[in-house]
Amino acid sequence: MATTLKAGDIAPAFTANDQNGNRLSLTDFKGKTVILYFYPKDDTPGCTAEACDFRDNYQSLAGKGFEVVGVSTDDEKSHKKFEAKYNLPFPLIADTDQSIVEAYGVWGEKNMYGKKYMGTMRTTFIIDGEGVIKEVIDKVDTKAASQQVLDLLG
Repeated sequence: MATTLKAGDIAPAFTANDQNGNRLSLTDFKGKTVILYFYPKDDTPGCTAEACDFRDNYQSLAGKGFEVVGVSTDDEKSHKKFEAKYNLPFPLIADTDQSIVEAYGVWGEKNMYGKKYMGTMRTTFIIDGEGVIKEVIDKVDTKAASQQVLDLLG
């Protein structure tokens, strides 16, 4: 199932723990533009490239008032190792019950080497300070994810 959320929709609310055990909610970012990016798995090649791209461009994104938040179904311990290994400066939300990926419509059937399985579809949502989705990127370039965001937001 691909996302049915689109620009103009209200972003689904969520509350979950990040890699440090802190409870984070979408409402914590009221008044700020959030780059909420969903990725399949910590410390895999594509997900690492995407996280490191956001890390490498974090200061310029933050300077424009953007908050970067990653979400996967991995647990806090996995996120903590991923954060430490790559020195990631932003929160990684542990969606272990899949409630957030399902609310955002990014949990669906995937196919790798002919084997079908359920997983997180790599998708980025840009959410304004009022909780409205401004853009949805469903064809994420893992090596240039931050540039895709900047290109859309100018």
